[in-house]
Amino acid sequence: MKKELGGDKDIAFRVEKLNVFYGEKQALLCVNIKIPAKTVTAIIGPSGCGKSTFIKCLNRMNDLIPLFRLYGDILYNGTNIYSKEIDVIDIRRRIGMVFQKPNPFPKSIYENVAYGLRIQGIRDREVLNGTIEESLKRAALWDEVKDRLNESALSLSGGQQQRVCIARALAVKPEAILFDEPCSALDPIATAKIEDLITELRTDYTVVIVTHNMQQAARVSEFTGFFMIGELIEFDKTEKIFTTPSKGMTEDYITGRFG
Repeated sequence: MKKELGGDKDIAFRVEKLNVFYGEKQALLCVNIKIPAKTVTAIIGPSGCGKSTFIKCLNRMNDLIPLFRLYGDILYNGTNIYSKEIDVIDIRRRIGMVFQKPNPFPKSIYENVAYGLRIQGIRDREVLNGTIEESLKRAALWDEVKDRLNESALSLSGGQQQRVCIARALAVKPEAILFDEPCSALDPIATAKIEDLITELRTDYTVVIVTHNMQQAARVSEFTGFFMIGELIEFDKTEKIFTTPSKGMTEDYITGRFG
């Protein structure tokens, strides 16, 4: 059943008057959006429109970029994640991220998934084994690698590497997962597996996915936001965005008049 936008308790991310600069260049202009909890929200728009900048703001990954400046508020479950009192490491644990290109570490499959757990100080082999198996199962990879856990993750196919990265994110028990064009480097079969996984994850996690593929957005998401030149043009249920958008610019993009 498709979710309706409800009260504040149903909102995971509340973004208010978000303006982002890289040096003198403004990348996002006064973005206001409410992203529902435990749904899949897709962010679409042409290249350079601010999609990746926006999603990286949601777990403070942009903090690592020189000359990055942010004005406005991003509240996650009611807490401003840009408050000076916030533990950024904890935010990135609670709000995991999977990037455009698979980026497994040059370690074994086992140690890739265990990485975040070890950083948290978890050493108990039974706990590690159980969490790694559970995470690989959630990432729909366990049956393919259960007899290869000591092999390098770099020996896997691109689609499998991406699912290792998803398992690595899941292992630290996040509450939300951000996907930045996770299928752009994958073949259609691997893409279908990732899409199926994203569909399953929404029962337990808030999922936000940046995608250049409008068909993918239509397949996996319940809500969609359309960005253009740093502005959020429209945000609504995915079905409405793709069938009866409110803004002419949205319709022009959806129907391929530009982009």
